[in-house]
Amino acid sequence: MNWKELTLTSQYKAAVAIQSELQQGHIQESEIGIEELIEALSRSDKRALKSQLIRLMMHVIKWLIQPQYRSRSWLLTIENARIEIEGLLEDEPHLKPEVDRIWIKCFNQAIRLAKKETGIKPNISELSLEDVFKKDYNL
Repeated sequence: MNWKELTLTSQYKAAVAIQSELQQGHIQESEIGIEELIEALSRSDKRALKSQLIRLMMHVIKWLIQPQYRSRSWLLTIENARIEIEGLLEDEPHLKPEVDRIWIKCFNQAIRLAKKETGIKPNISELSLEDVFKKDYNL
């Protein structure tokens, strides 16, 4: 069984295949499948964290560089991303160190996206944890 390929195409099908292997008594094969499935789930969680962090940072950057366009929609996007990240880290506490590891890369991607969306090159060299997760943005 090509577990890596199966987990990349469908984690559900991989879980069903592992169950089948266990029912047939193929313990070693099912252990390999479980390990690959765990890796696939971890990659998925990391992608979700990265995506939400970039989205959050981009909106904070836009908030800072375009005060004239601030809106409730931006406030809701910031708050929603914070809630999503908080929930993800609550459900998967092993991802907490990942935030520090991907911070700079996410910041650079958020700068790039904010520039594309606004047409303005952000003159921001960094965002702090406070800026991104704690600061209270108001209209």
